[in-house]
Amino acid sequence: MSFNFDKVIDRKNTFAAKTDLAEKRNKPVDAVPLWIADMDFPTSPAINEAIKERAEHGIYGYSRPNDRYYKAVKKWLKERHDFSVNDEEIVNTPGVVFAIGTAIRAFTQKGDAVLIQRPVYYPFSNIINVNERKLVNNPLVFKNGHYEIDFEDFEKKIVSEKVKLFIFCSPHNPGGRVWSRKELERIAEICLKHKVLVVSDEIHSDITFDGHKHTVYANLSEEVALNSIICTSPSKTFNLAGLQFSNIIIRNKELREEFQKEIDRTGYDEPSLMGLIAATAAYENGGEWFDEVKKYIQSNIDFTEKYVAEHCPRIKVHRPEGSYLVWLDFSEFTELSDVELSKRILNKAKVWLDYGAMFGPEGEKFQRINVASPRSIVEEALKRICKEFTNV
Repeated sequence: MSFNFDKVIDRKNTFAAKTDLAEKRNKPVDAVPLWIADMDFPTSPAINEAIKERAEHGIYGYSRPNDRYYKAVKKWLKERHDFSVNDEEIVNTPGVVFAIGTAIRAFTQKGDAVLIQRPVYYPFSNIINVNERKLVNNPLVFKNGHYEIDFEDFEKKIVSEKVKLFIFCSPHNPGGRVWSRKELERIAEICLKHKVLVVSDEIHSDITFDGHKHTVYANLSEEVALNSIICTSPSKTFNLAGLQFSNIIIRNKELREEFQKEIDRTGYDEPSLMGLIAATAAYENGGEWFDEVKKYIQSNIDFTEKYVAEHCPRIKVHRPEGSYLVWLDFSEFTELSDVELSKRILNKAKVWLDYGAMFGPEGEKFQRINVASPRSIVEEALKRICKEFTNV
């Protein structure tokens, strides 16, 4: 089947955060919006057909996962990641951030230390702080054009701060690292040694490139699986974020029961019907679409790398090993502060990106651009940026 990812679809006035929040957030309405992490492509036709069929049924009552859903998600995880799970190990939540917040409340107390590795997806910090836990940072080390983990500092912080829980971003957002098995094994060794529970956000796990293979953290060993919560979702893979549906894998029965008790305290019960319908269809019949969209995204990454190198070489493109999010390095522009840099991109170049400092102070002088858009949109954004920064 042929999919047209070059087609530009107007998302304005469709309740889309990407386009319709500009005025409310004091952003230029004519800025190219490549900030939030969703795609500008229609999802798989198989998903659309499943949703249409259910819409024609016309009844949107309380819903529960059935055997068909469990079979579909298990098949996807096994075929794509060689990860075997049982039905009872899957817990559904409205999203991965909801699941992380649930884990924080279920397995730590107010004042307990929770570790993250900045620069990292900014809701990690927010949800630790709003739940009144102590945020502990093990800063990633930017070396040889990519991020690495400082394992000495990682273990030192765990011991000195009495860390109870580690939120791991795998693959990494915004840096694009697909962590190697060796790196995961070192993390596991330290966390098992010091009895630190690992919540692994693997929402970008399907989107990997150039021979980089994602390893599910729980696949390292049974001992690791019993000390981890694996957060997955069809939302990034199939562009379904608005349908509010995630698959949280918890092998350990005691952890799963405590996690479910915390969900029950929120009052959340039945999952989104359309999220459930879409997830089932995605895992059953969305593979061909996903494989094609991943190729298109990789070609956009290639284009971004080449275009910036040719037109504005002072900006460095750090090619992601995974995800459709590209980390742009503006550190050579020493004459501009981080605030001046961000304002210039937004108000003069008229491109709306996620500024690096959102992901922690370690992200200063970086910008995150989402290239999961038709090539013409990506090219227009890069033209604007390079025009603005060529003579700086």
